[in-house]
Amino acid sequence: MGSNSGGDEISNVMFTYSTNLSDLEEENKILRETVNHLKNEIDRFRTPPLMMCEIMEIMGKNAIIKVPNGNQFFVCISESCGRLRAGDNVLVDQKNLNILRKIQGTKGFNVERFVILEKPELTFAEIGGLDKQIQELKEVVELPLKRPEIFKKIGITPPKGVLLFGPPGTGKTILAKAVANATDSTFIEVVGSELVQKFIGEGAKLVKEIFQLAKEKAPSIVFIDEIDALAAKRVDIGTSGEREVQRTFMQLLAEIDGFEPLGNVKIIGCTNRRDILDPAVTRPGRLDRMVNVPLPDREGIKEIFKIHSKNMSTDSVNKEKLYSLMDDFSGAEIRAVCTEAGYFAIRDNRDRVTESDFVRAVEKVKEQEDSEAKEYKNMFG
Repeated sequence: MGSNSGGDEISNVMFTYSTNLSDLEEENKILRETVNHLKNEIDRFRTPPLMMCEIMEIMGKNAIIKVPNGNQFFVCISESCGRLRAGDNVLVDQKNLNILRKIQGTKGFNVERFVILEKPELTFAEIGGLDKQIQELKEVVELPLKRPEIFKKIGITPPKGVLLFGPPGTGKTILAKAVANATDSTFIEVVGSELVQKFIGEGAKLVKEIFQLAKEKAPSIVFIDEIDALAAKRVDIGTSGEREVQRTFMQLLAEIDGFEPLGNVKIIGCTNRRDILDPAVTRPGRLDRMVNVPLPDREGIKEIFKIHSKNMSTDSVNKEKLYSLMDDFSGAEIRAVCTEAGYFAIRDNRDRVTESDFVRAVEKVKEQEDSEAKEYKNMFG
C-alpha cells in the first residue's frame, strides 16, 4: 500500500511537470510571434515613403510622370506593375522615381470637397411666378431623362444642357433643384470659381472627375453656379492664371461634347452675366437652350408671397398694398420680407404678424438693397 502511494505521487509530479512545460512552450511561442511582429513593424516604419504621381505618357518600358509639384520626369516601370495607361495614378520611390505599382481607383481630388451632392426635396409647387421657365426645364431636362424613347422615335437628340440667366435671387438655383427632384436625379452643385485650381492642369482634371462622378451617380444633374467665372470670353494675351482658366474651360467643353446624345446626365449653367459668356459654351450642341429668369411681375410677386407666408399667423393685411411696395423685388427679397416681418413680431412678443410688420420689413430690405448697390458702385464704378 505504501508503494502504491509513492507511485501516485511520482505520477502527479510528472503530470505537473509536463503541464508546466507545455504552458511554457505555448507562452514562448506567443512571445516569439510578438517579437517578430514588432520587428516587422520597426522595419515597416523604417521604409521610406512612396510618392503618388500621375502618368502622362507611356513609352515602352518607360513613362513620363508628373509629380505633385507639377514637374515631369522620364522614369522606368517595374515589371510587376501590369498594364498602365496615361492618366493612371501610381506609386514611385522618392530617390529614383521608378514606378513600383499602380493605385486602383484613386482620384487626384476628393471631389466631394468641391461639390454639393444631394437629392433635393424641393418641388415645382414651391416655386411661384416662374411657370414659363418651369415648362422649359421640363421639356429640356425632365422629358429626356424620363422618356428618352420619345426622342429616339422622332429621330432627334435632346439638348445636353440649359443656361439659366437673370438677376440674383430670382430662383435659378431652386429651379435646378426642383427639376432634379422631379426626375429623381442626383443634384451635383459646383461653383464655377471652385473649378480653377492652383497648379497647371489640376482644374481640368477636377472638371473631368466631377463629370465622372455625375456618370457614376446617374441619373444626375450637374449645376454649375456662376459659370461666368469659368466661361467668360477668352482673350489672346493674359496671365498664367487666365491661361489656366482657359484650360479648365476647354476641359468643360470637352466633357459636354463627350456626353452620349441620350445620356442621363444633364448640365444646368447659371449666371447673372450672360453678356460676358464665351459663345463657345452657348453654341448649338452645348448649353444652347437659354432660359431667362427675370424679376417677378405683379402676379409673380403675389404667388411668391403666398408661398412664403402661407404658414405665418397674420392679422388682416392689405396684400395689394404690399405687392405694390415690393415692385422690382426678387423672389429672395420677397422671402426676406416675410422673415423680417416675423422677427418684428417676435421682438414685440406677439404671436401674429401685422401689416405694419410687413411694411417695416419691406423698408428694411430696400435699405439693405440700396446699401449693397452703393457699395457695389463704389467698388466697381
